[in-house]
Amino acid sequence: MRAFDGGGSGRYHTARKAGPMKRININDIARLAHVSRGTVDRALHGRGDISEKTRKLIVQIASERRYKPHLAARMLVMGRAPLSIGVCIPREIRFFFDQVRDGILQEACHFESVGINTIYRPFERYGKGELDRIEEMLKRDIKALIMAPGFDRSLGALIDEAEKRNIRVVCVAGDVAGCQRSTAVCSDPELNGRCAAELMGKFIRSAARVVIFTGMLQHEIHYREVRSFSEAFEQFSHGGRVIEVIENHESEEEALEKCTSLLKRERHIDGMYISTVNCLPVCAALDAAGLAERVKLVTTDLFPDMVPWFERGTILASVYQRPYMQGQTAVRLIVDHLVSGLPFPPACYLNPLVALRSNLCMFREVSHEKDTEGAIPHLQSSWLQAQ
Repeated sequence: MRAFDGGGSGRYHTARKAGPMKRININDIARLAHVSRGTVDRALHGRGDISEKTRKLIVQIASERRYKPHLAARMLVMGRAPLSIGVCIPREIRFFFDQVRDGILQEACHFESVGINTIYRPFERYGKGELDRIEEMLKRDIKALIMAPGFDRSLGALIDEAEKRNIRVVCVAGDVAGCQRSTAVCSDPELNGRCAAELMGKFIRSAARVVIFTGMLQHEIHYREVRSFSEAFEQFSHGGRVIEVIENHESEEEALEKCTSLLKRERHIDGMYISTVNCLPVCAALDAAGLAERVKLVTTDLFPDMVPWFERGTILASVYQRPYMQGQTAVRLIVDHLVSGLPFPPACYLNPLVALRSNLCMFREVSHEKDTEGAIPHLQSSWLQAQ
């Protein structure tokens, strides 16, 4: 979601009220901004000497009037030099990053004919191989990098190095505080936590006791979700409190062991919030302890193996972070910047959705019509075989 602070003149605002909103070209932008075509070109593509006020006005008009350059013509002007986008994300965390990958692939396919290509180099999981993969990618001739940041503190330095070399870094499904990345595309972690807290507050009694399971508090997004839930829960539950926060480090074995141990020593738990996709071991532990119907469970995201637990009533709701759209959006922002010169937003937060038993069929992860919305199978295959 882009937001601009204006900088326009009264003349532009008067002009834009006349007639219906429609897609325009560079000549139209020049006329509305009362500048030359060359000035528009310099503003949109970051060339030449132009005042910040004029640049902001031109970018505002281009955004609000849905300006989209002809990509093939633009690439011809640029000499048709190929633009490579590197992708470094985990192979899989219960299909979440499969969805992110499919969103990247589907969107990148739209731009193959004009010289945009994608180099996919996944790493096994957070904390295992991600630094090596990113360092390897930065040695390639790429113009942008889509990455899913984990908790390694060295990532910030790598991101800053990439940006200094004019490699635009877009984080998906997370962010890295204090670095110079171009933007981050994710579901707002504070909003995720508040939504989960409000849902939990509607499912349980006043003064309830709740436990949070998360991946790792060193991970920026996990920490912010946990903090947001904890702060909001007392408000929504009328005296309820979070009695423990448990890290499972994205390990199903660790989550099962820690949840089983928790239920043996603490029987008075009213609800659990799982802030990552690692909910199956928690469901299994609750079931084994005979508490699956009593302890209210709010989870994160969605994948097929969760459906039986929804149907049994163990999972009451899940905060869905739209991974497929995160991948799509990351590619769109990069292409808009590299080809059209549009600035990156400081961050791009997607509004989370709430998955319930009654609307599960509407989500692509469990829909039998997945291929009509997601990646085209033969294209996906050819893309991955090359890696």
